[in-house]
Amino acid sequence: MNIQHETEARSALPLDQIVAGDCIDVMNSLPEGSVDLIFADPPYNLQLKGQLHRPDNSKVDACDDEWDQFASFAAYDKFSREWLKAARRILKPNGAIWVIGSYHNIYRVGTALQDAGFWILNDVIWRKSNPMPNFRGKRLTNAHETMIWAGKSDASKYTFNYEALKELNEGIQMRSDWVLPICNGNERLKNDEGQKAHPTQKPESLLHRVLVGSTSPGDVVLDPFFGTGTTGAVAKKLGRHFIGIEREEAYRKVAQKRIDNTRRYDRTSLEVTRSKRAEPRVPFGQLVERGMLLPGEQLKSLNGRHSAKIRADGTLVARDTRGSIHQVGAALEGAPSCNGWTYWSFKREGKQVPIDVLRQQIRAEMRD
Repeated sequence: MNIQHETEARSALPLDQIVAGDCIDVMNSLPEGSVDLIFADPPYNLQLKGQLHRPDNSKVDACDDEWDQFASFAAYDKFSREWLKAARRILKPNGAIWVIGSYHNIYRVGTALQDAGFWILNDVIWRKSNPMPNFRGKRLTNAHETMIWAGKSDASKYTFNYEALKELNEGIQMRSDWVLPICNGNERLKNDEGQKAHPTQKPESLLHRVLVGSTSPGDVVLDPFFGTGTTGAVAKKLGRHFIGIEREEAYRKVAQKRIDNTRRYDRTSLEVTRSKRAEPRVPFGQLVERGMLLPGEQLKSLNGRHSAKIRADGTLVARDTRGSIHQVGAALEGAPSCNGWTYWSFKREGKQVPIDVLRQQIRAEMRD
């Protein structure tokens, strides 16, 4: 899709709105290839038999709504295939989807995902730090849900903010098991009667991690099962656009009130740590062309052992060695490779400054 077509498709989208209706019908009405990310929390088809009670005989407010009930597995599979087909059509070529579910449905949805042509990237276990106990004592306490993250195809160049997720995890590579609490306390929305507004409301912490990790500011995030609007609220905070689809009027009412009361973070707070691979390439010679470093100027290794002279074409010379900042650094250290940007420094006001400071200066100019 060229820029003009993408602009036209975007202008036709109901951005930052909750659309009433059936998710399949609404998605089929949207422009093809117009959405960056889909987060879907489809009906779980829990197959509950009878009411669930606690040991004190009080009733558990479980998910027994009509929208979660299907006549058979075949009916549920048909529904899954239809909404996933509609979802894939509106995703951009480099778009992606997250689908969350429980053991009741996630395996069936996963099969439908692959059959539809999606390319599974990860399955993520959301381990609940405060799960609801198993009151009957006949099974293990169900303490997790599964999320599937998939690209539109195996050729999709999906967004993955690796460094940002690493920073969220105190500098450690983010794993595929996420320990986060379920939605409770003040975050749990109530209806006018003081009851839970939605039985399966997701915590904002979960959506924060998903959106920080797999979208960029300004992206369009669609949620076909909007519920009480967790996706929309977090998207608004993080400077993403959202499209919510919800057929239940009661949920739309609660979600709209929630989003109206949500404020976007300031613009400077929306930037995240970028992957080094995603940064624009800056040739060392550009520093020489721009006069940031001069031919004949001496560079010194940060370990203090070696020095080299800059040549007019952006190469270095040291003793009998000539080449790029990387080649010369590797030759002097007797190493198979060397990152010259973090190896060499230049002298300013009596101090040795890493040449990477100049590269980052140019990159900042590119972003502006």
